Amino acid sequence: MTLLGPLGFTAPWLLLGLLVLPVLWVILRAVPPAPIRRLFPGVVLLLGLRDEDQVTDRTPWWLLLLRMLAVAAVIVGLAGPVLNPEEDGQVAGSGPLLVVMDASWASARDWRAEQMALESLLARAERESRPVALLRLTAPEPVQFQQAAVLRARLTGLRPEPWQPDEPQIATALDLLPESGFDSYWMSDGLDRDSRAPLLAALEQRGDLTVFESPRSLYALHPARFEEGHVRLTARRLRAGPETEVQILGHGLDPAGNPAVLVRAPLTFAGDATEAELDLSLPAELRARITRFEVEGARSAGAVTLPDDSLRRREVALIAGSENREGLELLSPLHYLHRALEADADILEGALSDVLPANPDVIVLADVATLSPAEAQGVTDWLDQGGTLLRFAGPRLAGSDVSRETEDPLMPVRLRAGGRSVGGAMSWGEPKTLAPFPEDSPFAGLAIPEDVTVTSQVMAQPDPTLASRVIAQLTDGTPLVTRKRVGQGQVVLVHVTANAEWSTLPLSGLFVQMLERLAISAMPATPAPEDLAGTVWQPVRVLDAFGAVGDAGTLPGVAGEDLLAAALGPDLRPGLYQGEDRSLARNVVTQETVLEPMMWPDSVPVEGLSRPQETPLSGWLLALAIALLLADVVASLALSGRLRGARAAMVLLLALAVAPVQGRAQETAADDFARAATAEVTLAHVLTGDARLDEVAGAGLRGLTQTLFFRTSVEPAEPMGVDLERDELAFFPLLYWPVTPSQPQPSAEAYAKLNEYLRSGGMILFDTRDADVAGFGAASPEGRKLRELAAPLDIPPLEPVPQDHVLTRTFYLLQDFPGRYNSRDVWVEAAPPDAELIEGMPFRNLNDNVTPVVIGGNDWASAWAVEENGAPMVRIGSGFAGERQREIAYRFGVNLVMHVLTGNYKSDQVHVPALLDRLGQ
Repeated sequence: MTLLGPLGFTAPWLLLGLLVLPVLWVILRAVPPAPIRRLFPGVVLLLGLRDEDQVTDRTPWWLLLLRMLAVAAVIVGLAGPVLNPEEDGQVAGSGPLLVVMDASWASARDWRAEQMALESLLARAERESRPVALLRLTAPEPVQFQQAAVLRARLTGLRPEPWQPDEPQIATALDLLPESGFDSYWMSDGLDRDSRAPLLAALEQRGDLTVFESPRSLYALHPARFEEGHVRLTARRLRAGPETEVQILGHGLDPAGNPAVLVRAPLTFAGDATEAELDLSLPAELRARITRFEVEGARSAGAVTLPDDSLRRREVALIAGSENREGLELLSPLHYLHRALEADADILEGALSDVLPANPDVIVLADVATLSPAEAQGVTDWLDQGGTLLRFAGPRLAGSDVSRETEDPLMPVRLRAGGRSVGGAMSWGEPKTLAPFPEDSPFAGLAIPEDVTVTSQVMAQPDPTLASRVIAQLTDGTPLVTRKRVGQGQVVLVHVTANAEWSTLPLSGLFVQMLERLAISAMPATPAPEDLAGTVWQPVRVLDAFGAVGDAGTLPGVAGEDLLAAALGPDLRPGLYQGEDRSLARNVVTQETVLEPMMWPDSVPVEGLSRPQETPLSGWLLALAIALLLADVVASLALSGRLRGARAAMVLLLALAVAPVQGRAQETAADDFARAATAEVTLAHVLTGDARLDEVAGAGLRGLTQTLFFRTSVEPAEPMGVDLERDELAFFPLLYWPVTPSQPQPSAEAYAKLNEYLRSGGMILFDTRDADVAGFGAASPEGRKLRELAAPLDIPPLEPVPQDHVLTRTFYLLQDFPGRYNSRDVWVEAAPPDAELIEGMPFRNLNDNVTPVVIGGNDWASAWAVEENGAPMVRIGSGFAGERQREIAYRFGVNLVMHVLTGNYKSDQVHVPALLDRLGQ
């Protein structure tokens, strides 16, 4: 290739054709010989006449220049110009060329740059007629040198693999190398591996070697672990550098089942540090929904970690030593445990022999003193597999001989006989308080309320191992919570009761936090490879090299002994694997992974991937030549006076093309929307972006519309969905707004329309659809989103629907307002301060005010929803009770629509006595 500055030419000899251009210019500008002049008398008759259409006697200079440029573009285009051609480097030659690619998960971050560099390399090899072969170390195949054009056609299907080349794969690559000489390009992922040395020496022996490697930093994320009440994430980077902040994302499913980013938190690498840690304090319910953590923008399987059972929702079995006393729930040994655990764990109850086969994560024994030999053996085996046994003291345990003379295998310490009572009439001293938790305690960092006191407890027998097993104690140094390891599990004893008889601990929020650390967050121990021998684990989800999670499809199962010990490869892909009773994640990066940059020998040149891209210009220049020739045709027609007909035809075609567009523009979508919304009374629902939820909302209003049609004088049209950003709201008397945690916040313009709608008499029915899990105002995701959505709205003070509100009697007499769920927490505009109840009247004088908002969580749309054939879409309850609830839901909807259409007209009955008095009746 011949280089001329930033341009190169593959056929530079064709540029000699440019020397012909001056000759062409002279030829085209040549003038024919002058004509012989002869006097003709008839010419006198033409003197004074003027020809309207004059034609020049020679070609204009600008038209000649246009033609010269077209010819020059053809000549230069055929010469094969290339912008930013690659200069000859270390591997210049004419022999075969081998491209070696690591093609690992670490290559994915710059895979596009590697492909561009490879394409440039193949283009150069194609110009130089060099045969090329490709060798991917993560999937070695026989080396076959072929034309570069054939290999370029395969680039689109080339992908990295979510593992790295290990010693067996490097050995296979060495066996596949040809014995004859060739030059090599190695596209490295930048990671240091001892297995590279033999292959590096072999390539240098066969010819020149050049390495392509990106200087960008590489991030890796270690598997998430639960420690001290936090989800701890450790990230590494390949090279030390200045202080850098990256974003850690936690992906999962929101309560509606839609993929969403549930967690976003910054992680900071200190200056010159290659490792950083992040502690996330997440509720158990949120942890259970997270399916992966990743470093934002890293685009690599090493920057993604899949959690397994270590973060899922726990199964906790509750077993009491005595039956609950009827009518005395607060004294029940399990009452406070239920209240503390039910929100964040699945609770199992029953006999110990019944819950052990279910393999719960935690078993809680409340004042259970003695276990039968079979139960004790079952619990011991379960502890060996990583279970957590949480025991609470009580009168039974204090009065028994368990763990007195010798330490019981299922107790963390020996106990003194009798126990201890402080603060009572027959004891010395005041009730004791808790001491600050030590740093090595699982409760470290928890705040201790001042009102938590202990009046009775079982005492631990002094022992050389006692100090190491105490994880919480009182201010006088007596142990309150002790723990010991048993196999892969642990036994924990709380030296007070699980109810409020011996302490106020169960009445405090600290009790919930301690259970969170002990029971809900108890991690099942990671089994050893030998523990999984003889089992088969089926892949559920797998990672590709770019960190994308996909379905495992028909991939075969993996032997248990290989799942944790074998290297990743085609037969063992990174992902989530399911066993009989638990799931295990096999991630690309493990806790032992250390990132070290590759140090290449001085004899090997290393080049970056970022370089000016070679751009062939032949096609552009030939296209320019064609465009110039077309311009020459138009100019020639203009000079010859033949362009008028062509111009008229173009104008006619343009008019025919524009006419239908102008006709259609007269009927806009806004006009159609307005006509449909105002033809009849029309109910509407706000589009949330959730297709399934919007479908149910539309079906719900369709069912309510049909009910209104058959039972009242209102004949509504088909309900409509409205986009708050685009559609006009004033056409609708009622808007049904289902709230989801993921729906976007409306814009300022949309809020302006909403406030105008509320002020002009419209009503919005907000439905959080969470009455089954939370009351209004509770910290449910829908409740929090409702507060966020309603904050910019001009909403008056609210109150729960009073018994004399007009909604209770607008059309039907109602006292409940159920939907799919039946909750009394429905809120409306608060009555004015001067609303009075007149003697003899069943309700107050509320004038004609219509509440602008109604807020609840009963999921009314699901109760109203019907299919196209009129059948109910969503099941409500069971049997007659469920259908009765659906009927009351329809009646509430009728009352709601009649209220918004007629106002509080029934409140005018308070004026009836005065009117009758004026009429003399």
